[in-house]
Amino acid sequence: MAKSKGNLPPDDGSSAPKLTTSEQLEPRKATILRAVVWEYVETAEPVGSEILSARYSLGVKSATIRNEMAELLDLGFLKQPHTSAGRIPSDQGYRFFVDELPPVGVIEDSNRSDVQSAASQNDSLVPVLRDTVRALSRLLNLLSVATTVRQMDVIIRTVVISALGPSQALLVIALSNGHVENRLIEVPVGITLTDIGRTNEVLSSLIGKNIRSLIRMKTPTVEDAGAPARLVAIVWSQLRAISRNLTRGKLVTEGEEFLFAQPEFRRDTGALSHLLTELVDGDTLYEAVNPGEGAQTVTIGQENRDAKLQDLSVIRQSFYVGDQEAGVIAVIGPTRMQYNRGISLVDFTAKALTESLTRYLG
Repeated sequence: MAKSKGNLPPDDGSSAPKLTTSEQLEPRKATILRAVVWEYVETAEPVGSEILSARYSLGVKSATIRNEMAELLDLGFLKQPHTSAGRIPSDQGYRFFVDELPPVGVIEDSNRSDVQSAASQNDSLVPVLRDTVRALSRLLNLLSVATTVRQMDVIIRTVVISALGPSQALLVIALSNGHVENRLIEVPVGITLTDIGRTNEVLSSLIGKNIRSLIRMKTPTVEDAGAPARLVAIVWSQLRAISRNLTRGKLVTEGEEFLFAQPEFRRDTGALSHLLTELVDGDTLYEAVNPGEGAQTVTIGQENRDAKLQDLSVIRQSFYVGDQEAGVIAVIGPTRMQYNRGISLVDFTAKALTESLTRYLG
């Protein structure tokens, strides 16, 4: 971004496009918010009105910019880290900025070449993903992730729980591809055969459903809030675990080191190291990249369901083999990231993967 005084950066793929008028904000406030986002993304330092007045031709004096920034603070689009400091974008401010971006920005030819080369180096899924994720991570200096899905269209044929004694039961789920899962579970004290029968009535509603739908399905409510409700909750927890295991494929990550270089995280690298270990080793990262149907391409800060991810943003896009979803490619970084470039590159990478995988595996 140009440091000399002038207009906000032109829409050239490496700079921000102009914000359009929004029902949320007047044009001048939108322009000032846009300038704050771009300045903070570049410098990682709180932004004051004097800086904006000196570096951008906003058509108003510093005092007016200061008043507008105060109103943006009151509206929740900016926040002030310290009393005497300038302002930085809030999650709401970043969301407004992202929603105003055009669908796809311009991508440099060298970046396109790097991605396409990585996506076509191998003819098997995981090596292709490894090469592609590495290339994407290096282009954006962010953590890059790819996940694959499997058995996503498998249908539940049978699901039943049978009592084995006063404290144990066997949960059995049979799928349309012939796969059968058996889980031994501990049942709450006081469960009767009648309670087992009522639980099986609840389970019967799952027959014919896609196994993947269990991951986001809420636990059913039962009239009796005692032991039967606890049994249903236990069974549903087991069914979600089975579904995650069957629908979850490979998790490929590259670029963890780039997060350590971000100014936001330098003060507490130990906590970040622990977070990354937990993300990669557990289900948190997989679920962050695969939040379910209807999810936005970008989730910012507190929009992420898991509290551990609320200092981060995720940009994601699905890739396919033919018309079959094969996985998700994503980048993860601080909320102070170059959203326009990240969204464009992730979108392009997903398309390159789709073309390559369809050619080799379709």
